[in-house]
Amino acid sequence: MFALNGHRIEGSSGREHGPRLRLQALLVCIAAMMLMALSASAHGDEPPDPSDLWTDWAFEPLVVLSLAITGWIYLRGLRRLWRSAGVGVGIRKWEAAAGACGWLGLVVALVSPLHPLGRVLFSAHMTQHEMLMLAAAPLLVLGQPAIVSMWGLPFEWRKRVGELTRAAGWRALWRAATNPLAAWTIHAVALWIWHVPSLFQATLNNEVIHAVQHLSFLLSAVLFWWALIHGRGLMGYGAGVLYVFTTSIHSGVLGALLTFSRSLWYPAYGDKANAWGLTNFEDQQLGGLIMWIPAGLVYVVAGLALFVGWLRESERRVQLGSTSADVDPGSHSRKSEAFL
Repeated sequence: MFALNGHRIEGSSGREHGPRLRLQALLVCIAAMMLMALSASAHGDEPPDPSDLWTDWAFEPLVVLSLAITGWIYLRGLRRLWRSAGVGVGIRKWEAAAGACGWLGLVVALVSPLHPLGRVLFSAHMTQHEMLMLAAAPLLVLGQPAIVSMWGLPFEWRKRVGELTRAAGWRALWRAATNPLAAWTIHAVALWIWHVPSLFQATLNNEVIHAVQHLSFLLSAVLFWWALIHGRGLMGYGAGVLYVFTTSIHSGVLGALLTFSRSLWYPAYGDKANAWGLTNFEDQQLGGLIMWIPAGLVYVVAGLALFVGWLRESERRVQLGSTSADVDPGSHSRKSEAFL
């Protein structure tokens, strides 16, 4: 039996249990993201021109294959889950829609013309990174890919993944990485260290370094958003608001530094921006503004959502406390005694 959201669901084996599904599928999800990130930087030799922007898609075999496989596993798992438990059970409709949108976000970041354009414009490169961290990552986390993907895998594969994820070393590593403060720190370090000029410029000429950069951004963002969305029991809504607020601050500072800097941070781009009607400084300023303003708005929206959840949770607890007091026969006498 599978047990998801309080429902008992018939599965392919009675030995499986819902609470283990997320952990058992984590290696599969990480392996897929690693494959996409490690192969997403195999650019062509010539940078795109404005005339061929919409036709210059990055149809790289490993990226396309990875996206196709992960999308197929997700759809297969969702179909199996809902066929067994009923539509909306185990994973709600809006969560499935969020997962699909997160997958499309990966397509935009890694396959669309935005990907090769990142070799030409720093601002396009920044947009690609923001797509990975602020669009694809949170939507994928909302889509519960671990649970759904487990339903899409053959039982023997699930069993083997389960054996790996039940290992003491892996469980300790997962608990440490998904600690809210650790996830916040990992995400912040990844963001800042990859914008050091020497490292960032190295990604333009070395595909392995570029792949590691993509992998760092994607996985650190997944950890960060997982801690916020699924780790509320560990840190509470109030701490979640704090982490979002501080992330918006330090990422905004980095964007502001890029915007108002009087020196060119990444001269390795050369004069490629001229073909797009921009100077090198204008391209850098535009990239800084993208990190500063639109990205900041995403964090503000996430923070407001957590704050609203915080208020509702507080209200619910107050109502539960009032109801408990009303039904307690001795509550009025105790209140009187306390008053006296």
